[in-house]
Amino acid sequence: MRDEHDQDHKAFSSPQRTAPLGLRENNKRYPFLGTLRSSHDRLVAGVWEDIVLDYTVGESGIADGARLKIAFKFYTDWALFQTSDPAAANYVSAEYSAGPLVPGQGPATVQALKVSFDQKGHERPFQKALLIDIVDGYLNPGDRITIRLGDRRGGGPGTRVQTFEEKGFTFRAFVDPLGTSKFAPVPGDAKIDIVSGPPASLSIVTRRLAGTGETTPVRIRAFDRWGNSCLGLSESLEVGVALNGEAEETKTYQFPRAAWAVVKFEVETSGQGELQITARIPTLPNVTEARAVLRIDQALATPRAWFADLHVHSEDTVGINNTDYNLTYGRDVAGLDVLGYTANDFNITEKNWDAAVDLIHSLHTDGAFVCFPGTEWCGNSCAGGDHNVIFLHGNKPEFPFDRTGKSARSFEWNAEMKGGTIEPSVWPLENLWDVYASDPEGHLLIPHVGGRRANLDWHDPSLERLIEVSSTWGHFPWFYQDAISRGYKLGASAAGDEHRGRCGGGAPGAAVFGVKGGLTGILSPALTRSDIAKALRARHTWATTGERIVGLLSSGVHIQGDEFDAHGPVTLSYRLLGNAAWDHVALHDHTGVIWERNLQRQAGFSRRRFRFRWGGARIKDRYRAAKWSGVLTITNAVIHSVKSYGFEHPEETVWRKGATEIVFNSETYGDADIIEIEASGLPDASIAIEGTIGEYQKIGDPRTHAAFVHRPTFNWDVTGAELFETGELRLDLGGEGLFLALERLTDEQLPLEISGEIEVEARNGPHGFRPVYLSARQIDDEKVWTSPLFIRFPN
Repeated sequence: MRDEHDQDHKAFSSPQRTAPLGLRENNKRYPFLGTLRSSHDRLVAGVWEDIVLDYTVGESGIADGARLKIAFKFYTDWALFQTSDPAAANYVSAEYSAGPLVPGQGPATVQALKVSFDQKGHERPFQKALLIDIVDGYLNPGDRITIRLGDRRGGGPGTRVQTFEEKGFTFRAFVDPLGTSKFAPVPGDAKIDIVSGPPASLSIVTRRLAGTGETTPVRIRAFDRWGNSCLGLSESLEVGVALNGEAEETKTYQFPRAAWAVVKFEVETSGQGELQITARIPTLPNVTEARAVLRIDQALATPRAWFADLHVHSEDTVGINNTDYNLTYGRDVAGLDVLGYTANDFNITEKNWDAAVDLIHSLHTDGAFVCFPGTEWCGNSCAGGDHNVIFLHGNKPEFPFDRTGKSARSFEWNAEMKGGTIEPSVWPLENLWDVYASDPEGHLLIPHVGGRRANLDWHDPSLERLIEVSSTWGHFPWFYQDAISRGYKLGASAAGDEHRGRCGGGAPGAAVFGVKGGLTGILSPALTRSDIAKALRARHTWATTGERIVGLLSSGVHIQGDEFDAHGPVTLSYRLLGNAAWDHVALHDHTGVIWERNLQRQAGFSRRRFRFRWGGARIKDRYRAAKWSGVLTITNAVIHSVKSYGFEHPEETVWRKGATEIVFNSETYGDADIIEIEASGLPDASIAIEGTIGEYQKIGDPRTHAAFVHRPTFNWDVTGAELFETGELRLDLGGEGLFLALERLTDEQLPLEISGEIEVEARNGPHGFRPVYLSARQIDDEKVWTSPLFIRFPN
């Protein structure tokens, strides 16, 4: 059509007209909205680099006062950009260069470009944005804007790239050619493959508990320093297996050369006791070796223990990499028994949903790998908040339309929609219950804390059977306890809520998703879709913060999740199987903690060893992280060693500074970070802890400190004598469980497995029963929560 239009103009042109010679034809060489190109098409996750994005102005030109926007996905943890100090890290610059002119064409009048960075400068999922303002003039077609990410020319180190691998990380350009603040997408994105780096550590995945005579699968994975699965290793793997400390039997395996660096094999669980599995790469001594322990029981008193991640996203909505990648990663790298795919209900297209459901059914195999489709109802907290819907029944899900043909979404908005109107559909939460109320056994709704946290003012006991206690967003024991105190009969679950392609307890990133994804343990007689579905709805579950640890709670024939009547006091039996030493155990009811066991105190305190522990979150909502920066000073004592736990990635640090100071920087999301210290002269010491608590900063220079308004600083002075006398000291700082703690430690080796009995008094709560559940913590801050036993004491 444009060619015909141009021909008409030529036919009726006037010799009196004046225009730059050949400009109309010359400008046709440029796409109307321009083009964006990148200097790189491949980067190693987490490296420091200088990257050039080159935008060529299209036929439209760009008006004076207009803007160019370079957007990328919000959930990347690419280091935040700054525009104020060329000598510092992550500096971004933008330069203008004129394109060729034709005879009679004047040069563009733009005088400068101004760059800013806004973490929510565009629409989901491309929310992070660099904005380039066109200052005092316009741009011609063919002119260029060169954006340097991590510009090193001023002496800076570059920019730290996203830490997790992704096929086709995307920079998308949007231009406002008329200066009206109406942005249009520039066709063609700049894409970069983010790939894993060299191996840094090994990790072993296997069951923690198995019966005698079973065949147990084992996976040994090689990860880079950021927790990405390595690819194509040529090295050999040496594996040792020993039962109850006997002589180790070793075998050598080869990593696959063109796939994820995962070695899979099976062990026969003959005998009884503790089977220890070790792994190392002999040719790479700097790669951290791995160890795992499998407990073998002749006769298990409980059904089989399986591990699930019921909350996994893909690029269909706000995750990364395609759905096939995410589900096969969960099966083949994470070694999950059960996986639940989750699509943000408002954001997925019908075509992508149907394809995902078909893929799930093709990957599902009873006895080997159970896979469920699911959605995330994304209503705002004021309307009920985020709830996952897991379709347990194996039939065609009622989504995106229910059985009557009505929409089953909270609302609809995705990048493929025409227009942009947001209108509610299934809103508020009661309307979601109505969609699935006719088949509660075929569905499972799980309230969770993610972006829009679930609001526990809403609850449907027929559909909601579990609650999410932990995910990569953080640890939420307060959320679980709130539900129990309201009389809700909900069991414990945890999940990845994974947006980075690393489900099944995957490593955290360096922003927003600040801890490892969680796992749900399931007690089920068999690994079939129907058995797992029944176990989930029966609350025969426990939640972990990402490790394959086991928490069991029972009373006679009744196991966690069960409801039963009792006359008189009830004896509870518990069993915990960890992969690091157990530190603390507590029993909770509707009132909070009613019994606890401090294993450090029980083993006898050391005279030289103690720890500093800090943690919690600022708020309950999305940007909950507390950014800690501080100094621990110990005087009148000699520090012999410092060891840290709970630090999630290489940019969280602790180091010695001189004879008396230990410096720390970390973020907590409801979890805790830990420094273990050995020092002589502790009873005579003085201990001072001071620092700042920062918060999420949406706009502005990310190098400036955004203080937590309710507690911007902390300062705590105690004596070693006080710590010696009490064994533990704690300072609460407000927020959502922010705290500092000093705690004495034992010199004894603490156990990987503990068990015991607890007597519970015959006393109902205000809702006519007494819910009791167990929580436990390892020395590395990995945690477990069991589902409750719901005990009714008849009058």
